[in-house]
Amino acid sequence: MDIKYCSQCGGSVSLATPAGDSHSRHICDQCGYVHYQNPKVVTGCLVYQGDKVLLCKRAIEPRLGMWTVPAGFMENGESTRDAAKRETMEESGAIVAMQDLFLVANLPHANQVYMLYLAELKDTGPHGPETSETQLFNKDDLPWDEVGFYTVKYGLMRFFEDLDKGKFSLHEIDF
Repeated sequence: MDIKYCSQCGGSVSLATPAGDSHSRHICDQCGYVHYQNPKVVTGCLVYQGDKVLLCKRAIEPRLGMWTVPAGFMENGESTRDAAKRETMEESGAIVAMQDLFLVANLPHANQVYMLYLAELKDTGPHGPETSETQLFNKDDLPWDEVGFYTVKYGLMRFFEDLDKGKFSLHEIDF
């Protein structure tokens, strides 16, 4: 993203490397404020009930009509766990019992870090406007070719592998 004006004083900014830094940054020509641009955190839940996972069919772009887990961007003032639970409720209407962190996927090409928590499904409510439908799938019925994001497909594959082993582990991958 190209920044033209300082958010602190409105002055013009230039691209330069601050003293002691290793990256070029947008620096205000008037007040010297350094505008850092950092990766976005996407967080959500891999919601399960027994041997089934809850997926949401996307009602918005990107990947309109594709299946995914409930997840989205973390807001300021939230923990990753709180954001995952909020996104799960907003997108799927699922009431869940939060469990451990299950997947950390680093996506440097997209400037994102993707974090999924395991969550046991306790109850369901109406899904939000970003979702056209929700459904529970077991491994054999899951529409693998209609999963919208490779990070989600990777997480689902690890979930079913861990389920078969009888023990869930934390998975970390760089895409």
